[in-house]
Amino acid sequence: MTINTEGLEFRQINEAILKADGNVTLTGCLGQRFICAGMSDVLVTVEGTPGNALGAYLNGADITVLGNAQDAVGDTMNSGIIAVHGNIGDAAGYAMRGGCIYVKGNAGYRAGIHMKAYKEKVPVMVIGGCTGSFLGEYQAGGVIVVLGLEAAGRRIVGNFPGTGMHGGKMFLRSDCRDIVFPKQVSTRPASAGDLEEIERYVAEYCRLFGAEEAELMASPFTVVTPDSSNPYKQLYVAN
Repeated sequence: MTINTEGLEFRQINEAILKADGNVTLTGCLGQRFICAGMSDVLVTVEGTPGNALGAYLNGADITVLGNAQDAVGDTMNSGIIAVHGNIGDAAGYAMRGGCIYVKGNAGYRAGIHMKAYKEKVPVMVIGGCTGSFLGEYQAGGVIVVLGLEAAGRRIVGNFPGTGMHGGKMFLRSDCRDIVFPKQVSTRPASAGDLEEIERYVAEYCRLFGAEEAELMASPFTVVTPDSSNPYKQLYVAN
């Protein structure tokens, strides 16, 4: 079913999605917020540019964006998949606790902020391009992968990656010699075992967006993990 969203606000759009029989394509999307918020068991394709909090509190739905998306994609999502065939704004995956976000292009500031994991739920974010500053800020769980495709001399991440990080892992496809990390994280070259952890996620990225898995996985990766059980002490208390 196709829904023309021109002139509709998010409540009308979400009501139409829930009433639809089968998969849904949204056309003419232009900045409407909260699309698919809290939804499960639907497959939605978005043509255009959805607004902030696309897929907020998502609970199992599958969303594909054929373009860019704005801030807070997947805010507090619980499960499901969001695939963006362009770039995303700031705070993607804010407090997400499950599911996967795949981004073909770049992400803005604070991607993965407050990501967390619980028991079998491990949230995953794969960013094909580069990210802005504060990647993984206060990350408490889950996996962030940044591939840095077409970086063209640009650093793979901005300033202060991993600030306040106290759980989870980041995998950066770079030797990261040009990046300054905060004291509360440790970095090391990825081992074969480390790469096994992300192989299926990189494979899915390649399936979605047409990249070459073998080429990506053959590159050096840097693993970033917390270096202290109390990273906030290092941030705010004088030594």
